[in-house]
Amino acid sequence: MSINRIRPALLAGVAAGLAVSAIPAQAQNVDTAAPAAASDSAGLGDIVVTAERRSENLQRVPVSVAAVGGADLRNFQAAGEDILALSGRVPSLYVETTTGRIFPRFYIRGLGNVDFYLGASQPVSIIQDDVVLEHVVLKSNPVYDVAQVEVLRGPQGSLFGRNTTAGIIKFDTNKPTMDWEGRGSASWGSYNTVSADVGLGGPIVADKLAFRISGLWQHRDNWVSNNYTGPSFDGTRGGKDVMGGFNDRNARLQLLFTPTDNFSIDLSGHVRDYDGTSTLFHRGALQKGSNNAQTTARDIVSYDEADNNVQAYKTQGASLRAAWNFGGATLTSITAYEHSSGYSRGDTDGGAAVNFPYLGNPNGYGQSEGYLRGLDQWTQELRLASNGDGPFKWQFGGFYFDSRDITDFYQRGYFLLPTSPGYNPNNWVRLHDVNTSWAAFGQASYTIGKLTLTGGARYTEDRKRTTLLQPALRADGSVNFPANAPSDVRLVGKEPSWDVSALYTVNPDLNLYARVARGFRGPTIQGRSAVFGAPFTTADSETIMSYEAGFKSQPTSNLRFNATAFAYTVKNIQLNGNDSNGNGVLFNADHANAYGIEAEAEWRPIRNITFTLGASALHTKIKDPNAYAQVCSLNGVMVCTVLNPIAFTTGSGTGKAYFVSVNGNPLPNAPTFNVDAAVRYDIPLGNGGAFFVNTDVNVQGYTNFVLYRTKEFYADGNLELGLKVGYTTPDKKYEIAAFARNLTNEQNLKGVIENYMAAVYNEPRVIGVSVSGKFN
Repeated sequence: MSINRIRPALLAGVAAGLAVSAIPAQAQNVDTAAPAAASDSAGLGDIVVTAERRSENLQRVPVSVAAVGGADLRNFQAAGEDILALSGRVPSLYVETTTGRIFPRFYIRGLGNVDFYLGASQPVSIIQDDVVLEHVVLKSNPVYDVAQVEVLRGPQGSLFGRNTTAGIIKFDTNKPTMDWEGRGSASWGSYNTVSADVGLGGPIVADKLAFRISGLWQHRDNWVSNNYTGPSFDGTRGGKDVMGGFNDRNARLQLLFTPTDNFSIDLSGHVRDYDGTSTLFHRGALQKGSNNAQTTARDIVSYDEADNNVQAYKTQGASLRAAWNFGGATLTSITAYEHSSGYSRGDTDGGAAVNFPYLGNPNGYGQSEGYLRGLDQWTQELRLASNGDGPFKWQFGGFYFDSRDITDFYQRGYFLLPTSPGYNPNNWVRLHDVNTSWAAFGQASYTIGKLTLTGGARYTEDRKRTTLLQPALRADGSVNFPANAPSDVRLVGKEPSWDVSALYTVNPDLNLYARVARGFRGPTIQGRSAVFGAPFTTADSETIMSYEAGFKSQPTSNLRFNATAFAYTVKNIQLNGNDSNGNGVLFNADHANAYGIEAEAEWRPIRNITFTLGASALHTKIKDPNAYAQVCSLNGVMVCTVLNPIAFTTGSGTGKAYFVSVNGNPLPNAPTFNVDAAVRYDIPLGNGGAFFVNTDVNVQGYTNFVLYRTKEFYADGNLELGLKVGYTTPDKKYEIAAFARNLTNEQNLKGVIENYMAAVYNEPRVIGVSVSGKFN
């Protein structure tokens, strides 16, 4: 949907109502039952973050970091949304998926990875309670009973887990305390969408042992119909409301043991049991020459296989955090283990082959299946950090990472029905991925008068290995893998990372900062290509040099305004294109450049009204005259309108492929701008309670979905509006409300399957009611 087609009256109303508004920057240490509720004073409270592994005021941290309070996140997820609800809620953060709720892909300042391979690496790391979650399935672990979310933009590596070229997203849950406390929120809405997020804890032995138990249950009924009634490849049958639903059940138990004043142990364990529907691709939804996403109904598909896109995963994990305070320093050890297994099936050509014939014959690669037979991740971190608020602070430590998985992939590999001669039912491969890494890191800062200088460094060795345990077989039983291609690929990356920053306090209300950082992402292997009988593709390590400068200001007690300008260059950048089979192909381009700005503001002009605003603008460009990507084609015919000149072709007839240079093109899934705004107005009532109205809007600028430019594969002006009205009790501990997410029911284009002109859409409108409360 183009920005020019957004209803003018809607935008005018939003602009008038939100004037100066957006990202919920009012993250707090203590969770609240009423999201963003106005306090008893007109001033804004402090935002405390741990971006440098210490509790500090956001305004005095010399890095670009944004914080979202747990209550605000639950507000965005009231309609049953998962971690994708964060997309656009923080300047420069974008999140998407084409593999359902089990495989989110994150982008910060335009850097991410579009690869849907289960072994893919991403330049954005996810940290939950100090534990790095590297595998794409683990990154989908739901966040619940969360206290705060922090987004650290730019290269990270000195302090947190894995090296990242783009940044990290850090989730901190509510922890056990020696006082009884609890909170809960629940909502019900359209499509029988249910979301219940609760946490309860308190002492078991006074001052020695405490617990907290947390849970999340999210459910939605099936709401998408499959209108296909013809012959099926695997017994799939259509029907009304047969897909689109999910059940996501989660629980976590935490124990806090404090045998002495100087020693503590935090033990945490969690489980997840999820089943639902993987991403739905709407074949032929995009017409050649247009990116109009309104031509196909969001709630109807025509699938002839993949059992209506079923998906299910189970995950378990545990961590042990021990801290010894020796007076001048604290030694912290964090040991964690994660295990996951599950499967996902999808009709990836986006529709029944017999409904979309080519020259009278069925076409398409149809069903895709991925079975994660088992994933095991171990991490160990040891860190020694100085205590106190003196002018000199330091910390150093080591980190070890070990991740191993076995995955089966299947792709129907012929343009034929099961009854046709030559049909191959054995197009399965089994892959074994191993990723081990170790690192040593350190950071120190020193304050001289109004100036604080900080420097950090890290050295990392990152090893990847992918082994083809079982190749695909042709219809005659022969191995479908090139005889001269290696079936056991090993890569190693060894790189230093570092950052230097300066923070200058002009006055108590204004801080200036600048940061220069170097980061890297280890080498990557794409093994899924073996499912098509093609050799593995690889990409070497990429490195980034990043520069940013900005200010953090609070000129009055009721106004906070922060802004950052940045620029970076990623050398040897890892990119992922698709071949004519829709299979991911890894390669390196010489480099990519980017620059942009981010701004966040929060304003409370009077006690009962709060405006927030977050915005980012971004320009990215791939620079390599020798980097080429294969463009959309099906059976040798180009199906979309490519705006880049065709550089060369390969093959002929139905095997013809077209390639363009990607030099000068933007990075995929890098919105040119994003604006997120919100306003909350509390109307006091005679009993001391309040009636409130809370609305938020997100607008996303031009976003290219692929490496090349087309008239079809992009979004421009995606808009989503949220609204919540309700009542809070006089003590502000309880709330009842009505809400709507995607209030205007926008059908936004969120992704594509190129060769089939297939569209991926956003979530539909959900209207419902919610309740929340807390005690302490």
